[in-house]
Amino acid sequence: MGISGKPAELLDVKSVLQDKIPVIKRFTGGGTVIVDQGTVFVSLICNKDAVPGVQPYPQPIMAWSSLFYDEVFHGAGDFKLRENDYVFGSRKFGGNAQSITKNRWIHHTSFLWDYEDANMTYLKVPQRAPKYRQARDHSEFICRMKDILPRSAFIDGTIKAAETHFSLSSISLEDIKYLDTTNFVPSSRILTSKELEATICAEDSLLSHSL
Repeated sequence: MGISGKPAELLDVKSVLQDKIPVIKRFTGGGTVIVDQGTVFVSLICNKDAVPGVQPYPQPIMAWSSLFYDEVFHGAGDFKLRENDYVFGSRKFGGNAQSITKNRWIHHTSFLWDYEDANMTYLKVPQRAPKYRQARDHSEFICRMKDILPRSAFIDGTIKAAETHFSLSSISLEDIKYLDTTNFVPSSRILTSKELEATICAEDSLLSHSL
């Protein structure tokens, strides 16, 4: 869930608590996404001058990212950027989030490689949904990447596209652990049961007053 997200507006909180689904409030903006073994993440973390001509503001970064992924999905489906989503035709398969500081920005995407339909019932249709959604429920609004192209083709295409913009070198996760010498305190965190329960109480209170 994005940093400014409100659980009562975005989640079926009672089902989330009943089924003990962890809710992570991340440090970036953007919407809410179900994450499981079928989700593929890609994060682009750039110094403000790393991409020539791209100003460190949400829309210029978003516009550049759509050109980047147009290289990745060229010839594999009707790829578009619609509002702030990546779509094939009219169906969303990638949700984006950003964080921008004085000297650096991050643009990361949760790609729906695959997902369990039942898991999507934990999400409400947000009040500020994109216009192209047209009030469709999740089953009619999203699609699976695996129906469009092989996972290996997506990964290879992303690396190839990145090579046209950046100088790349690979590093293993194990090596990253040894390179990390900072005392980093993450701002993303799991919401507690008490925090989620409080949103139900607040929602119930508003309903009783409105009645």
